[in-house]
Amino acid sequence: MRRMSDQPARWTQATVYPDMWADPADDPRNNENTPEGELATLLDFLANYRITLRMKCEGLDAEQLARRSVPPSTMSLLGLVRHLAEVERDWRNWITDGDPLPRLYGEKDADFDGAVADQAVVDAAYADLEREQAATDAALAGHPDLGERVGKDRIAVRELMVHRIEEYARHCGQADLLRECIDGRVGQ
Repeated sequence: MRRMSDQPARWTQATVYPDMWADPADDPRNNENTPEGELATLLDFLANYRITLRMKCEGLDAEQLARRSVPPSTMSLLGLVRHLAEVERDWRNWITDGDPLPRLYGEKDADFDGAVADQAVVDAAYADLEREQAATDAALAGHPDLGERVGKDRIAVRELMVHRIEEYARHCGQADLLRECIDGRVGQ
């Protein structure tokens, strides 16, 4: 198994701008329609970061997705996918007044520790992420007022939305570095 410290040559599939991940015409995040309003803007940013995470993982096999960064870190692209599925589920706990949903992968750090080079684990992680994103989106759709306070802690929906964007943005930055270490692919 290659180590992250084995530095691959940098590359990109973009032909127009060599420092971009994809050409602007091929980038699924390019949206010529500027969203109207605060909620639409927040949802647009969230959607684009979700797409970015998938773009950072595309074209890699199970071993590459599970490759750890540098010891003692357990961070990997697959771990990030599993982690974001876990936090999507946890965000629903912030919305409800009821009992919290159980952790998806068990004990603390199991999302990263269980990110092993097995295609079944990869497939399950993507299915978990899609399901948890859809469930959190549906739960928040019932609260279109960004100033509304929800859950036991009375968190504002706006704060929850901004936190979701921040979480994806931070992890997309980590994913960018992880991907470049795996195969040299760089991008926006």
